Amino acid sequence: MTEKLTGAARVAALVQLDGWSEAEGRDAIVKDFRFADFNAAFAFMTRVALKAERMDHHPEWSNVYDRVAIVLSTHDAGGVTARDVELARFIDRAAAG
Repeated sequence: MTEKLTGAARVAALVQLDGWSEAEGRDAIVKDFRFADFNAAFAFMTRVALKAERMDHHPEWSNVYDRVAIVLSTHDAGGVTARDVELARFIDRAAAG
């Protein structure tokens, strides 16, 4: 099991993530994305889904037309771990194109 990030390790990891913030009321990170249209949003979600499946680490997300909201947390660890940071980095690269 991956350990939950705390203290300086958590701060150092999260400061590296552009636009991600801590979720209100729970130990998770969140980010909203906007795309040109539904097709672009769905293509992005497909890329993320394939990576998440390979990692066996799945995001919580919602999609409305050109918007995708993502929440990352490692449920087994009870909060944000290095796995969430790794997936967030991939998600940012996938969103960039």
